[in-house]
Amino acid sequence: PKVTAEVLAHLEHLALVDFRDAEGVERLQKAIQFADQLQEVNTDGVEPMDSVLEDRCLYLREDNVTEGNCAKELLKNAREKVEEYFVAPPGNIPLPKLDEQQTSLQGS
Repeated sequence: PKVTAEVLAHLEHLALVDFRDAEGVERLQKAIQFADQLQEVNTDGVEPMDSVLEDRCLYLREDNVTEGNCAKELLKNAREKVEEYFVAPPGNIPLPKLDEQQTSLQGS
């Protein structure tokens, strides 16, 4: 199945992943084809589940704080920090306009 520019734009916003090149679009199409196999599974008479462990009791442990006040020590491990926060790797990519995506999709 072909991926429309609208779907591509929506996925890029959700995943913060750039699908502008042919390889990215091809990987996405393969992932969709793989997931489409789930449509072939016969689920007639199968009730949806809230959890795969719904037939078991989940026990919560006590949350006992044994040490703390170590933010400065933890931040020493950060590759990059701003004030008292870790800086995450860049994820927000500048997304192209919809017509730019259509042009790159036509070339793939």
